[in-house]
Amino acid sequence: MNTRGSEFLDQPQAPPIGPEQFNEIVTTAADLAIVLDTQGTVKSVITNPLNPTLGRLDHWKDRDIREFMAEDSLSKLETQLEAYREGQKKAVDAIEVNHFDNANWEFPIRYTIHKTNNPDIILMLGRDLRPIAELQHRLVKAQLALEKDYETHRDYETRYRVIMEAARDALVLVDVASGRILDLNSAAAQILGAEADSLAGSAFTQEFEGRRRGEFIEGLVLAAGDEAGGPVQVTTRRGKADVAIHPIVFRAAGEKSLLCRIETAKSAETVAAELSTTLAQLYREGPDAVVVTDAHGVIRSANDAFLGLTDAGSLADVKGKSLGEYLSRGSVDLKVLTDTAARSGKMRMYATRLEGAYGSQLSVELSATHLNAGGMSGFAFVIRDTSRMEVVREPASAVTAIPGAAPVSDDAMRNVMDLVGSAPLKDIVAATTDVVEKMCIETAVELTDNNRVAAAEMLGLSRQSLYVKLRKYGLLHKNDRNSSN
Repeated sequence: MNTRGSEFLDQPQAPPIGPEQFNEIVTTAADLAIVLDTQGTVKSVITNPLNPTLGRLDHWKDRDIREFMAEDSLSKLETQLEAYREGQKKAVDAIEVNHFDNANWEFPIRYTIHKTNNPDIILMLGRDLRPIAELQHRLVKAQLALEKDYETHRDYETRYRVIMEAARDALVLVDVASGRILDLNSAAAQILGAEADSLAGSAFTQEFEGRRRGEFIEGLVLAAGDEAGGPVQVTTRRGKADVAIHPIVFRAAGEKSLLCRIETAKSAETVAAELSTTLAQLYREGPDAVVVTDAHGVIRSANDAFLGLTDAGSLADVKGKSLGEYLSRGSVDLKVLTDTAARSGKMRMYATRLEGAYGSQLSVELSATHLNAGGMSGFAFVIRDTSRMEVVREPASAVTAIPGAAPVSDDAMRNVMDLVGSAPLKDIVAATTDVVEKMCIETAVELTDNNRVAAAEMLGLSRQSLYVKLRKYGLLHKNDRNSSN
């Protein structure tokens, strides 16, 4: 096949191309065809019917083409026209110019310029560059987005590296599917006994003795999902050190990964020492009073906040005394607190009054925790001053604040509301008082474990009055049955 332009129609039998066929070829071969004289006047203009975005340009005819060109494109056109006027060859093979029209629209065109039989007439065939310009614009935007994403990635990568290396814990990232180490910090590499670069990409299982890859990784995943479970105990292969692995499972890009925190006995001791120091500072400087007693409620130690609440001069003034001496209901409050904490491990939000060394009283809330470690049994109490809150509490909150108190049932509340409009307010209040009184008696008996002497003292009643009220509300035999069970 011969593709040289000079021989394309150089055949003896080649039929000549008529004007109609030539116009059709030109209009379909180019987006825009302009017949132009060497002075710049448009003699004819044709647009490709397959590219309707250019519109109709008939008004360009017999006008100077410079009127429809952008300022930066005029020099390119002038160079070409000057070359043709002087009978020289065209300056360049093609020019790219920007057209604009009175309709205030602009489009870029790439022209190839061709001679005709008339030396004063040239043919300009133009290709619309807007699709290419739009594609270039998209490419630029995509490139800028990629660069921005790359910078963001580098930013996160840097932060990640700084956090990994600054962390005192030994951290290893493991791919669940392959069981291989994705990344680790220097602390982990030191525990495993090798360089971080050599460990990255290796099987995590082979760093520990007597472990099979599938079972080991599966065990770490199960341990990560078991909140009640403890760490996985293993022995390192190189250093023969006993370590505990605390795994966390997560997904990244749809793939499961493990973040394993490796803890040695030494690091555990360090954490315990730091925790001990922190708790000691909280004990000394905390705003809430903290008291530690033996199993009988005798004070072993107390912080300065407790000394401030009780107006005690020093720890020696309270040490060795029963905590009940500082509670308004004495041994009754103490027994309720210690019995409940011993039975369930802790007791929250017990409201009472704290008596100072000189007779002052404060409303307080106590929380009790049963301590049983190291062969020593006792209780820890946290006491919070609530006297400032009394002015903002509603009277009804005094009932609901009682620890262990059952809330008033919906049926009881509806029964009371049904009385509105059918009974005087005095009768409604009396009915409500009975409901509250019964609830308070039930709560006191429950808190004292059916100790009626203690319950009567807690309620400020005589023992005989308590029995009368128990009988009134049908609670006498009920509590006897509960105690016998």
